[in-house]
Amino acid sequence: MHTVVERDLELNLVLSPERRIPVPARLGYLTDDPYAVHVTFHVDSEHPVYWTFARDLLAEGVFRPCGQGDVRVWPTRTEGRGVVLMALSSPDGDALLEAPAAAVSAWLERTLRVVPPGTEGEQLGLDDELAQLLAQ
Repeated sequence: MHTVVERDLELNLVLSPERRIPVPARLGYLTDDPYAVHVTFHVDSEHPVYWTFARDLLAEGVFRPCGQGDVRVWPTRTEGRGVVLMALSSPDGDALLEAPAAAVSAWLERTLRVVPPGTEGEQLGLDDELAQLLAQ
């Protein structure tokens, strides 16, 4: 049985140090894709924007700067509150998004209870698939 852990929250698209635009988003975690987190951004367009990256990257980024290339994540404080910044780069453009650290941490904790770190491979059922192949 596969489990889904989701959380709707409002992120801020950082345009400048003084200007932010709210962006509704959904964090998603699926046990049949145990190494990844999925973020759906509901921007003012016909279709949502989807990003997928490593759960470990987000979990580490809550505590310290991490990542390189297309996805970088780091904690900071804005207006006296803890936030997690996510810098996303693609051929279509770059975005800096700000998420409330407490909400992201609580959601991550739920995913870690469902699939603890180091047990992700067990969710994939590779051993069962290999046993079936070898039995034939």
